[in-house]
Amino acid sequence: MEVLVIGSGGREHALVWKIAQSGRVDRVYCAPGNAGTGQVAGAENVPIAADDIEALLSFAKEREIGLTVVGPEQALVMGIVDRFRHAGLRIFGPTAKAAEIEGSKAFCKDLLNRHNIPTANYFISNSLDVVQMVIDGRGEGPVVVKASGLAAGKGVILCKNKAEARTAAETIMGEKAFGQAGDEVVIEDFLQGQEVSVLAFTDGETVLPLDSAQDHKAAFDGDTGPNTGGMGAYSPAPVLSPELRQRVLDEILIPTVAAMRQEGRLYQGILYAGLMLTADGPKVLEFNARFGDPETQPLLMRMQSDIVPLFEACIDGTLKSHAVEWKKQPAVCVVMAAAGYPDAHEKGKVITGLDKAGAVPGVVV
Repeated sequence: MEVLVIGSGGREHALVWKIAQSGRVDRVYCAPGNAGTGQVAGAENVPIAADDIEALLSFAKEREIGLTVVGPEQALVMGIVDRFRHAGLRIFGPTAKAAEIEGSKAFCKDLLNRHNIPTANYFISNSLDVVQMVIDGRGEGPVVVKASGLAAGKGVILCKNKAEARTAAETIMGEKAFGQAGDEVVIEDFLQGQEVSVLAFTDGETVLPLDSAQDHKAAFDGDTGPNTGGMGAYSPAPVLSPELRQRVLDEILIPTVAAMRQEGRLYQGILYAGLMLTADGPKVLEFNARFGDPETQPLLMRMQSDIVPLFEACIDGTLKSHAVEWKKQPAVCVVMAAAGYPDAHEKGKVITGLDKAGAVPGVVV
């Protein structure tokens, strides 16, 4: 079978690397891919943009691709799964209707509220004046201001006080720093605790969680600087005990999949829960409709099971008969970002020393 992976990041490199190890797979294509995906044995980059759905569909038909795996959220929200399914092609990921759990933070918060799934108290508005009024009416404690739409993981601003919150709202809604993603804003209580990521395979009924991971979003050492898409991650996350992991499954993951099903949004694919472990238990910060980056990298380094049958089981509704085996050895991913990231940053710079780093036992570059 030939497999197509869509995307161009470190997450896609990890997916291509893992899929290529499957005895079920003859060849892996990655569109558009990157320098890493192009170096994986049995893999080949394809110069098609991740959001060019019609070109991706034509390629999949022409090559008779047996399975497509979607990396980035934009393609999911645009409806790539719906388009491929309509053409009779097998694709791993949620439909556009189901992917709204990531595509709209406002929808996600209201879904959680409707179904009594633990999350922070919040307020939603598409009016900057109303948002500023709500901020002014709050106490002086910290608050979180979020662009409701997709902002490449950078639309969440942690504010220490009302002045910072007002500035954040102006940046998102007034200056349109994230474009249309900021047309609607979520104002959310700041949660104290440890942040952890739990990803799970689901076929819409069964929920099969992966092992835990913890990513670090602050740009600089000491948890300082602006939020990024993630500067590194490790797995497992010691902060998530077996007891807490079971609570996450019982109180958050299973109820969320059931809620989506009840509301006519059958969710099949990978469901990524960004959680805060508070004194009152785990609470949802956000859901993503795809593999996390950089959490995927350490998770797939530790996964012993063949990942391809898991993809197929989610598509076929047969996940109940599957399990995932893990290596006990922890794994760490370190992101090397250009100066200036996550704001305007340098591109096209040569990175040296990769061969030397890749020669270290246990290291994948």
